[in-house]
Amino acid sequence: MQVNGLIVAAGDGKRIGQPIPKPFLLLGGRPMILHTLARFAASRSVRRVVIVAAADEVERCEEIVGSDRSSGELDCQVCAGGVRRQDSVALGLERLDNDCDVVVIHDGARPFVSPDLIDRCVDEALQGKCVVTGVRVQDTIKVVSADKRILETPSRDSLWSIQTPQVFPTKIIREAHLEGSLKRVEATDDAMLVEQLGKVVNVLEGKRTNLKVTYPQDLIFAEMLLSSGKIPR
Repeated sequence: MQVNGLIVAAGDGKRIGQPIPKPFLLLGGRPMILHTLARFAASRSVRRVVIVAAADEVERCEEIVGSDRSSGELDCQVCAGGVRRQDSVALGLERLDNDCDVVVIHDGARPFVSPDLIDRCVDEALQGKCVVTGVRVQDTIKVVSADKRILETPSRDSLWSIQTPQVFPTKIIREAHLEGSLKRVEATDDAMLVEQLGKVVNVLEGKRTNLKVTYPQDLIFAEMLLSSGKIPR
């Protein structure tokens, strides 16, 4: 069975206050995207990845990836993304191997994903399941109105913060993106598009260290995690 990775690296660095996209920011002296690729290279199930970069950053991404040896035998291809995240994923899906059975979709700005977690998700998807990773929420969550009035306090027992990787049989995720495009669905993640098809999406417990670098303090925390040597394998 053929498995491809799809790494989304087309976002900008506005929220983190940097002039370059987050996946290219230095983390431990190396571009963040290289840390992400190294985690995929350490998995047993993924040997090829498609990296989706902003159209004007494809050349930079190719240079960064091509100049580094840490991803070992991982075959990496870079392509241009679209305006929205779901547009970028859809473009990346077009670049998968023709015989790809399962695709692992992951945020390029999540540099500490566990290779073991990738493999466990793939094992589930190879059985025809749709799988995402996540952790239980720790804070109390409030539903708040536009004028900042609390409307509801849902029970934390059923609330999870969803991460990537999100792993799907290729046929299902392609159908989900096509249907979402036809119906003009605005999705915040790929699982939402699969849910729109009426498919069951299962959650595997992830790691809190699988953080997404979005704001300046996230980069500081990521540097601390890296220097501590406590990132799970």
